[in-house]
Amino acid sequence: MKKVLLAAVFLAGFSFSYAQESQAKSIDPKEDKDLMTWYHKDFSATKVYGINTANAYKYLESKGLKPKTVVVGVLDSGVQIDHPGLVKNIWSNPNEVPGNGKDDDGNGYIDDVHGWNFIGGKNGDIDIDNMEVTRVVAKYKPVFEGDDSTKNKANQAKMPEEFAMYMKAKDLFGKKSIEAKQNLQTYTMINSLIPNMIKLLGGKPVTEETLAAIKAPTDQKDAIALQVLGQVSQSPEFKGKSSAEFEKLMKEQMKEAIDHYAPAAKQYDLSYDPRKEIVGDNYDDYSEKSYGNNHYEGADAEHGTHVAGIIAGLPQGKEIQYGVASKVAKIMSVRTVPNGDERDKDVANAIRYAVDNGAKILNMSFGKPVSPGKNVVWDAFKYAEDKGVLLVKAAGNENEDVAEHLAFPTNFKNTTDEKPFVNNVLVVGASTNRNNQLRADFSNFNKKMVNVFAPGEEIYSTVPKNEYKYLQGTSMASPVVAGAAAVLLAYMPNLKPDQIIEALVKSSNPSAENKFPEFSQAGGVIDLQKAAEYAYTNFYNGNKTSANKKPAKSIKKAVKK
Repeated sequence: MKKVLLAAVFLAGFSFSYAQESQAKSIDPKEDKDLMTWYHKDFSATKVYGINTANAYKYLESKGLKPKTVVVGVLDSGVQIDHPGLVKNIWSNPNEVPGNGKDDDGNGYIDDVHGWNFIGGKNGDIDIDNMEVTRVVAKYKPVFEGDDSTKNKANQAKMPEEFAMYMKAKDLFGKKSIEAKQNLQTYTMINSLIPNMIKLLGGKPVTEETLAAIKAPTDQKDAIALQVLGQVSQSPEFKGKSSAEFEKLMKEQMKEAIDHYAPAAKQYDLSYDPRKEIVGDNYDDYSEKSYGNNHYEGADAEHGTHVAGIIAGLPQGKEIQYGVASKVAKIMSVRTVPNGDERDKDVANAIRYAVDNGAKILNMSFGKPVSPGKNVVWDAFKYAEDKGVLLVKAAGNENEDVAEHLAFPTNFKNTTDEKPFVNNVLVVGASTNRNNQLRADFSNFNKKMVNVFAPGEEIYSTVPKNEYKYLQGTSMASPVVAGAAAVLLAYMPNLKPDQIIEALVKSSNPSAENKFPEFSQAGGVIDLQKAAEYAYTNFYNGNKTSANKKPAKSIKKAVKK
């Protein structure tokens, strides 16, 4: 889930995904300040399903509440901690002396001033790692499908759970590795055709008239280039662009696509394993905790920096982007997710590290279909629950029902369970700014296993090199909710994780269109002001009200508006 969705994706027949069309505005998205901050909007005033950020602060302050800083752990690919839009909201370990090479606070991590990196070591930082299905196939293929058929059958009977996981991983490995290879070939080919497209345009803009005037090429590459141009001319993002603008945009988007799929050669390589050389731990020893380094940014921090900005970014210079909890939150960077799938050992240790060092909310914008160490991660979930820490998790970007296609780590040990085994996990789907297509077409869903939806398409936030960018995915929706939870907890520190979850679920703005009520428990998109009203009315000031208490009538009315 680290790499969310591409800005442009060509599929079979060179068709475009909505990712392109959705950015088509009369104003350049890079200059559209309304688009940059749309996810903060008040639905009651604008009819856009934002989360009503500003009014939430006004409501809480009107009650005379004074906020306390909330530390939010960002378990991700890394964070550029000196980004101008983040630097003032980065957590600092008060018990660690920077740069002295000592473990001043005795927590097992040397110079962990702003967090920790569990996917690095003395020899550097991991960038590309395997997908989990690759690791499972590599580990268990000799066990279940080795040269000795008798031993294979015995192992299959002796280890039924591992065998079932292996068969699932084997199937996904076959499909996904082929898909990734084909996509890389497609994007590489299209990228090579950009010069042909420019030649065919002849300096003219990308319009239907321009294309209609082009004579049918006799050269095969030119013919394919014209086919691509025909599709491009239908996309509002490209339509009407000058030849030079078109060339620049195509190069940018094809680079993004190629950069996304190129690592697949290693991600699906059964013999590739960067762990031993770089991290140097005994990966199979789940009890091992003191490994890694303090490289908070790591090899590729785009995803984590974007997530951090959604939670706690601050306006700076000409940039107006701001995080939901920018007034109250500090970001702890816990690097956990490579360019590939996160490892269960690292996830479990990252959760425990963040909890032990004062984070009260953890954002987890990642997931995978198989999890060999799920029990270790579940133990960490329980540890966080016991410490009163809220875990906010992205639902996933496969456009699937998560009850049918699990996205680990999960808070349900079995999909048939009536309730999750812990009460501190909040699972988030992604919504759009289009009321007639409110669920983002990539977002996973389930009425029982997904709690809420939040804005996750066209989200503008911080990225490395002091820059800003639009990204989309449930990876963006999750930090919107983590930020909202941080606001509630900052002003009402007595709130428990299950109370925060209830407040956000029960106060969401509902939508009845396109089966939206069936996609989550809330049946709507979170509204931070209404959640603040709900939490204040039901739980604040030492109120021991059960989390099952029905909402106050005034809140019910507010939600129905």
